[in-house]
Amino acid sequence: MPSLKSWLKASRLRTLPLALSSILMGSFLAIHEGNYKWIVIILAIVTTTLLQILSNFSNDYGDSMRGTDNDYRIGPVRTVQGGEISPKQMRMGMLLIGILTLLSGIWLIYESFGTNWINAVVFLLFGILAIVAAVKYTVGNRSYGYSGFGDIFVFIFFGLLAVTGTYYLNSMDFSTYILLPAATMGFFSTAVLNLNNMRDVENDLNSGKMTVVVRLGYNSARIYQVFLIITGFLAALIYVSITYSSYLEFLFLLTTPLFISNLIGIFKVKEHRKLDPYLKKTALATLLFVIVFGIGLLL
Repeated sequence: MPSLKSWLKASRLRTLPLALSSILMGSFLAIHEGNYKWIVIILAIVTTTLLQILSNFSNDYGDSMRGTDNDYRIGPVRTVQGGEISPKQMRMGMLLIGILTLLSGIWLIYESFGTNWINAVVFLLFGILAIVAAVKYTVGNRSYGYSGFGDIFVFIFFGLLAVTGTYYLNSMDFSTYILLPAATMGFFSTAVLNLNNMRDVENDLNSGKMTVVVRLGYNSARIYQVFLIITGFLAALIYVSITYSSYLEFLFLLTTPLFISNLIGIFKVKEHRKLDPYLKKTALATLLFVIVFGIGLLL
């Protein structure tokens, strides 16, 4: 049987701060408006964490079955690839986490909507769609991650839907302005995926995984990375400028040097394998950005 260490490795704990960032952003916005429930925030965090783990399990399984996880891959050896977890065991793990994600999501929806069944059904469908999307990223003959649509998936599900969904589940309200910080999370999350694909570009190309990086080319992908970070900051700046009530709302700009430092480091990298630390750095910088952004809203 696989060890707990192997399952934790397959969960890729370093990816969780990025997933939590979007939930925290939506929660801070709801708290700022004075319409929130702690139980909803906690369940949103649990559900999103489970969804991210499901996505990681599926990616581990799908890339291994397609042969993309091989001896030529630069990143850490995956659990199915390395034989720590068998394909059958990983499928069972995916099923278990999928069920837990669904149950947590149903509880979240109930705490938010109660007996308002129309909204509950709509959000339940969104939740099921998110679970299917997490699995289909690399699993199956028509997995969209192999067709270059991974960036769009991450932008929508880990940006727009995660932030606006969390905000609505708490406040029962929606403002088009919320789409701006939601887009920020979408751009930053996509930037982390882009880094991952930049690291693996050669092996992905040889394995037929046509990511955006493979389609653009490595040098253009670095420019794309700059675009994602700059656009993310611009969206946040526009939101704060529109809803301005205090100069403290611009506190998030204090995190700018972290992102600039990461970008400079990325452009200096000569070997693709040395991009790996920047995935964690960018994810943590995003989490810090959200925390400082939230503090600025609440002060």
